[in-house]
Parts: sequence; C-alpha cells; structure tokens
Amino acid sequence: MAIPHASTLAVLPSAGAPTQGRAATPIAFVQAIVAAYAKHGKDASGALAKAQIEPQLLTQPQVRITAMQMELISGLAMQELDDEGLGWFSRRLPWGSYGMLVRASLTAPTMRVALQRWCRHHGLLTDNIALTLHEHKGLAWLQLSEVRSLGALQEFCVVSVLRNALGVACWLTDSRIPLQGTELRFAAPAHQGSYQVLFDGPTRFNAPTHRLLFDARYLALPVRRDEAALQHMLQRALLLTVRPYRRDRLLVEKVRQTLAQHPEHCRNADDLAHWLNLSARTLHRQLKDEGASLQQLKDAVRRDVAVAQLQRSHRPVKQIAALAGFNNEKSFIRAFKGWTGQTPDAFRVAAQTPAFDTPGGEALQAVSGSSPTN
Repeated sequence: MAIPHASTLAVLPSAGAPTQGRAATPIAFVQAIVAAYAKHGKDASGALAKAQIEPQLLTQPQVRITAMQMELISGLAMQELDDEGLGWFSRRLPWGSYGMLVRASLTAPTMRVALQRWCRHHGLLTDNIALTLHEHKGLAWLQLSEVRSLGALQEFCVVSVLRNALGVACWLTDSRIPLQGTELRFAAPAHQGSYQVLFDGPTRFNAPTHRLLFDARYLALPVRRDEAALQHMLQRALLLTVRPYRRDRLLVEKVRQTLAQHPEHCRNADDLAHWLNLSARTLHRQLKDEGASLQQLKDAVRRDVAVAQLQRSHRPVKQIAALAGFNNEKSFIRAFKGWTGQTPDAFRVAAQTPAFDTPGGEALQAVSGSSPTN
C-alpha cells in the first residue's frame, strides 16, 4: 500500500484568533523554534506573524502563548524547514516522518505493542535519542535516553518527543492516560510552573533520566483506530502534542477501586472527582460515555462488600450495613433485597449452609464420592 505523504493531508488551523484561549505554553519553546530556523539559515518572522507572536516577546521569559499559537508556529516551522525534529537531531526528519510512525503502530493489538513499535521505529529516524518502554510491578514508564547531546534544544526536544508519544498513545486507544509522574534530567527552568499544564502529576527535575510514569494497566488497552481515523487525525496531528486528551478508558475501574478501598473520598461526587483529579461534571460525563453511572458503581461495590461480609463473617447486619456505606439497617435491607431477592439474614443462612444440609445435598455427595465428614 502506498503511504501518502503527510504534507498532502495536513491542514493548519485558521489563524483568525490564535491568541484566544488559555496562554500556558512558555515562550522558551518559541525561542527554540526560532533557533531551528536560524540553524537552517531561514527567517522565522513570517511564521511568527502568522501565529500572532510579536518578536519582542521572545526576550520576555515570563510570556506564555496559547495552544493554537503553538500549533501554528510548530506546524509552519515543520513544513517550511521540512524538519519535524525542528533542529533537534543531527539529521532532519522530513515532513511526514511521525505520521509514518503512527501508521506503523496502527495495526498493533494493544497499547503495549503500539508503544514498543513506536520506540523501535523512532530509532530508525534518528540515533540521537533512544525511546524504550518499561514495566515493573504495576508501573509502566516511557523512557527517553540521550545518545548524543541535545545541547540548547534539550528541553524543547525532550518535552515535545514525550508529549507526542503520549498523545499518540492516547489517540490510538481513545483514552486519556493520566501520568503518575514525569522525571526530567535537566534542571528546573524559569518557567517550571508551566509543567503543571504540560504533564499530569508531579514533575521531578534533575532526575537520572527522562521518563513518563503511568499505570501499567493502560498498556493492555486495545488500539481502537483505523486507516480512516488516521487520515482524519493527520489533518491536525499537532493537536496530539499541544492539547491533553480527556477520555479515560480505565475510569470505571478506577472509580470502582476507589469506592472499595477509599470510601472516605467517596462521600459525594465532588469528593470522588477531586480524588481522581477531575471535575464532577467530567466524572459523570465520562462514566456515561462508558455506559456506567456513579450510582450503579456505588451499588455494585456496596453489594460486593455486603455479600462478602455475609458469606465470611458473623457480624450483625447492622454492622455490615455500615461497612457497606448505609446510614441505617432498614435502607440496607431494602437495597439488599432489591439486589438478591433475599433479606441479608436469609442470604447468610443459605450461603453458610453446607451442601449436604440442602435438598438433594446427600445425593450430590454420593455422586461426588465424598462424605460430609471429609
């Protein structure tokens, strides 16, 4: 199959109002792009003008630009310089290079395989850096190692490559992948406050290596995209890097786990959403997208707690009601009958009665060749 060149597909956003929206991207990244123009012997003034970035702002380190401005200036630079690496590496990455990496990962069955392919194939584009995927005791991390010095472009390169890989992984699985932490080898820059927006979770500078850490369960998520989706995405592929992905495919499991293990954070939707670093509105919307609701998950966890306690303990029903999150015994009994068709006491008797004490139990024992005393 012929691989279409990404430049025939890419469409930059309209420059009508690039300054609208939250300005959170440090001007230092624009300085790095201007340096890339200089490295290639070209003038960046046209691209700056189209992105509505005044040249005098480049000397003001406190300045921030919007995501759309960053998308515009990056896209223009990559096309005009024919270098998606923007001067980071010893050789150019021609326009369309990263699109081919996405296509190579598109047929992977899971995110684990897709990221492994991404890392391996990225090494075919450049040997200045090496990307590797690691997993240990429920924690996964994507690691970037500098094989050759990145010099003054180190920060911009590392941040861009890691955010790009994360954005592609999110897009392939159609899921947000919350980070448990980001570790970077370089010292904290003057604009370190921007890293709260650039990456989820805490950021550690002066670390032994560059890496993104996340829950290893995300590696098992299936790849959900196809060629048609790829063609559409490539029209504005830079969005994967400059804007965070919202949907979390593991949210249902996370909510269920929090309800079971941290009930103190589940008094209401606001408390739970805060614990999960979401807004209550986002929590409800994303659960709905996954065909679930907070009330359904609460009921399921309460039912599991109640059933386990009735089967394995001799606690009074009143205590079990409290453990399951009910304010009183009556409401618990009513809910339990709705779940199982039995009262808690009747369920406990049935659950704790040996098979040979039930009708047909002796016949079952005879067939199995065992006896009640064995």
